[in-house]
Amino acid sequence: MPSSAVGNRAPVRNRPHNALSFNLRKSLALLLLSVLAFAAKPAPKPKAPPLTPDQRSAQSMLKSLSLHDRVAQLVIGVAYADPVSSKSREFQKYVHWVRDLHVGGLIINNTVHNGQIRLAEAYAMAVFLNRMQKMAKIPLLVGGDFERGASMRVNDSVKFPFNMAYGAANDVDASRFEGLQTAREARALGVQWVFAPVADVNSNPANPIINMRAYGEDPELVSRHVAAFIDGAHSDPNNMVLVTAKHFPGHGDSGEDSHKGLALLDKDREHMDSIELKPFQTAIAHGVDSIMTAHMSVPAIEPDDIPATVSPKILTGLLRDELQFRNLIVTDAMDMRGLTDEFKGGEASVRALLAGADVLLMPPNPEAAIKAVVAAVESGRISRQRIDESALRVLTAKVHVGLSNKKKLVDIEALGDILEAPDAAESAERVAERAITLVKDEKRLVPLAAPKEACVLIAVKRRNTANGQRLAQEFQRRAPTVRLITADGSLPESALETATGDTGTCSAVVVAALTDISDGGAPLAGALGPFVDKLTNGPAPVVFVSVGSNPYLLAQFPKVAAYMATFSLTPLSEAAAVKALFGEIPITGHLPVSIPGFATLGDGIQVQVTARNR
Repeated sequence: MPSSAVGNRAPVRNRPHNALSFNLRKSLALLLLSVLAFAAKPAPKPKAPPLTPDQRSAQSMLKSLSLHDRVAQLVIGVAYADPVSSKSREFQKYVHWVRDLHVGGLIINNTVHNGQIRLAEAYAMAVFLNRMQKMAKIPLLVGGDFERGASMRVNDSVKFPFNMAYGAANDVDASRFEGLQTAREARALGVQWVFAPVADVNSNPANPIINMRAYGEDPELVSRHVAAFIDGAHSDPNNMVLVTAKHFPGHGDSGEDSHKGLALLDKDREHMDSIELKPFQTAIAHGVDSIMTAHMSVPAIEPDDIPATVSPKILTGLLRDELQFRNLIVTDAMDMRGLTDEFKGGEASVRALLAGADVLLMPPNPEAAIKAVVAAVESGRISRQRIDESALRVLTAKVHVGLSNKKKLVDIEALGDILEAPDAAESAERVAERAITLVKDEKRLVPLAAPKEACVLIAVKRRNTANGQRLAQEFQRRAPTVRLITADGSLPESALETATGDTGTCSAVVVAALTDISDGGAPLAGALGPFVDKLTNGPAPVVFVSVGSNPYLLAQFPKVAAYMATFSLTPLSEAAAVKALFGEIPITGHLPVSIPGFATLGDGIQVQVTARNR
């Protein structure tokens, strides 16, 4: 045998070792295959938590509903609670929605006449809702934008100040009480779903739609008040309501009004985590029942230029998966141009449900929305499971607030006792007074040394509204001979000069500017702005009082000698401004927002009541 052949053979003594190595490798290979096979098996799904008693009741209700009715439960139509004949076309429309379509609920809104919002009458509203509930196959879930109690939609109720006044007063206990009273007012009227509190952080002074609806620009301050409102609204077991944090993921840094077009939140995710999302996280931690979406583009989360309302990345990815929110997601009003400009017909409703929304609020045509969603289910675009998930949430919410066929009507006779509660009126007045903030006072003009010798210009959007009337009455009651005029932007400068007269004889000129949300935070209209500028160059010092939605007006009129803000456009805030000018109350408020270039967050000149001013 050639030596080469011998050299290729392994020595006999190595055979046992090689056999052991082979067996070991074989065992390891089998073990690896077993591990891989085990890893390839899907992990067992975690068991779903057991149904709550409310969910079990809702589940039994759901089983009896057709696909059409399950979809209809996700639709909230808008109703105007003005007294109407049962034979009118408008009333018959509501009958069709409730009796024939079986919509899930209604939201009460206000009518607009000649450009003015007309609030509903409480008793007419309660009667209307009782009539609708009597027709409903399943009790209706009725909502209302009660951001400052029922007074946002109802005329004869306590006029709570706007949220920013609560931020200026830094009165968290008052926000908690407002939540409690709002729940009581809502249930007395027949409303079970409160679309409040506003969780937006108003960090953009040019924001045309949030402004003083927000508590301020500090996310910690906003979070404290949001939590307090939720806790208060949930504190009375006899008046259970659903509360809503809005507008997700945060509308406070936008420069656009989503009623008029698609708004934009152009901030990175780090900014959103530290500012916009904080109040919503707080709301979730405090058991908020629902979160309302915003019709705004959010590039940091959703690269496509679409509203958050129809974005799966925002509603499912961020809100459901990251923030672990398990309750109702409701769209903002679906008749707003921020949504309708992007999607036509029932497509917006289909897209919103696919994104993760549960409730379609105010679709322009509820019947068309229902048909579009049913068609999407039948075609396989939306799964039946997806519809059932949302329908179960809606029905569970109805059970949770105690809606049943025996308890869906309200006691009309008890309404007045709730809406005119003395403790609510006292709380609202106290907040209005504590919110008064003196931002600038170069000559120590406030309180006025000679208020009876002052001249007063009340600048309003329209002279035929109630705005400014309480302020004029309170001023004239204290100083009957004071020179006082009320003007709007329609007056030319010559007419303003004639009405004001010679300001050289005025101890001070008080300019009270009353603007509201619909003004978009704009400066004074028409000739009013230039005229006020002219007054600041005149012989009498100008004390400027911002009574309304624009606490930032100091930037428009930097030469005023003194600047004071109420952060609220209500009669109580008008009265509080006059009390402060006359030295009848201390001035203790602090800015809940900054005025870039002029004042920082937390600024506020403190003024105590003196014997001279009593």
